[in-house]
Amino acid sequence: MSDETQGPEKVPATELLAKLADEGSWQPWDTQITTLPADPDYAADIARAREKTGLDESIICGEATVHGVRVAIVVSEFGFLGGSIGRDAGRRVVSAIRRATAQGLPLLALPASGGTRMQEGTAAFLQMVNITAAVVDHKAAKLPYLVYLRHPTTGGVFASWGSLGHVSMAGPGALVGFLGPRVFEGLYGAPFPAGVQVSENLRSHGLIDLVVSVADLGVAVAKIVRILADPVRTVDDAAPRSREAGVAELSAWDVVEASRRPDRPGVAQLLRVAAEEAAELAGGGELDARSGIVLALARFGGHSVVLVGQDRNRQLPGALVGPADLRLARRGMRMAQSLGLPLVTVIDTPGADLSVDAEEGGLANEIAHCIAELTALEVPSVSVLLGQGAGGAALALFPADRVIAMANSWLSPLPPEGASLIVHRDVNHAPDMAEGQGIRATDLHASGIVDVVIAETGAPGGFLPDLGAQLAIELADLAATDQSGRARRRELRRQRIGGSGA
Repeated sequence: MSDETQGPEKVPATELLAKLADEGSWQPWDTQITTLPADPDYAADIARAREKTGLDESIICGEATVHGVRVAIVVSEFGFLGGSIGRDAGRRVVSAIRRATAQGLPLLALPASGGTRMQEGTAAFLQMVNITAAVVDHKAAKLPYLVYLRHPTTGGVFASWGSLGHVSMAGPGALVGFLGPRVFEGLYGAPFPAGVQVSENLRSHGLIDLVVSVADLGVAVAKIVRILADPVRTVDDAAPRSREAGVAELSAWDVVEASRRPDRPGVAQLLRVAAEEAAELAGGGELDARSGIVLALARFGGHSVVLVGQDRNRQLPGALVGPADLRLARRGMRMAQSLGLPLVTVIDTPGADLSVDAEEGGLANEIAHCIAELTALEVPSVSVLLGQGAGGAALALFPADRVIAMANSWLSPLPPEGASLIVHRDVNHAPDMAEGQGIRATDLHASGIVDVVIAETGAPGGFLPDLGAQLAIELADLAATDQSGRARRRELRRQRIGGSGA
């Protein structure tokens, strides 16, 4: 991250392209615009902007390779009338997006703009609709769309194609917001509160996935595009065998206590140890105040996935999964559907946030919609019961085509202490409640709710390679099964849960 005393990075479009594209790989797509508007004052503004920047418009489009990965690129030049979008610039953006879609290319947008070009009024304003429609069609073709918000990005650009990325990044300290602070102060007679429209603040609220400097942008883009644009990559290793043999039978309470060990690994360690490639996006980051939900792109056994996981090691003290966290989880589900990638969910939570804010924020509503979206998902899905699985926060990520559980994991309507309070009005019967409710992974496997139980031996986290290998097995199996076959599996699982079939 850049030194805040130096302010946000202000890199002209041509310089940015030189830094981002591999040497000699940039191929411009634009047809030169030489006409001038009829209005003499506006024509003079255009002429000065062309002389100042050496460009014919506020947008440059083309393609390049970035660390060897081919991408289509749309980049704004803020020095050209504030990077504003008029009819010519809008048509140029639409044409580039359509061309990227036709050629099956991932698209990287790098806006730096004040929004609509005021000199052209409503006709320019409505260009945002045309650009958005082109982005929607690009994403409907299951092609990656990445956005890098540069300083500053405001107005209609931020409120349309600047906010639609599968992955959204921004420069350190960049001003990013709907209403520019100068306009706000002019309209309302008071300055906009400091620190709100800054990329790091938007990151902390889950509105931006990554804050990345220009120097690091190429590496980040290449990693993400490799995962998204190459969803199945051949791996050299032979297919591993299932890892469910030799699971020790512990008491239910021993399992609960083992799942709560402070040194038990979470999602971040799983990605680091077991994934061949991974890029953490929103949630769970150093600057993020969320309750341990992590959204990531990863690859297991050559299969790219969208991963949504609960990482209790990332939770702030006293924080539990709340409505905003589940909205992030649902974003991951929609991302998997949009990109046509399998979804992996990882469950490890002591429960949901039981507070006034959570109730008023629609916690129950978000749990219900998570369950609904998972059951309706058309792409393959795998759920991993990593440790604790308490209540609605666990249920929200549980429905899947296949379910893997670690030996020291469990699933229950409430933590055993909560169940004991309801039944016995004390917590002293928690071990008995755990035993009687059949919450252990082995119990769930015996009833057909869990497909595979992975043994845990050795040091804490020693099971992570086995878990990664099992994920590879399940993903390969699901890839070989068509959607109707997966739908039948889901229905059989629901029948088993309901006790109407085996």
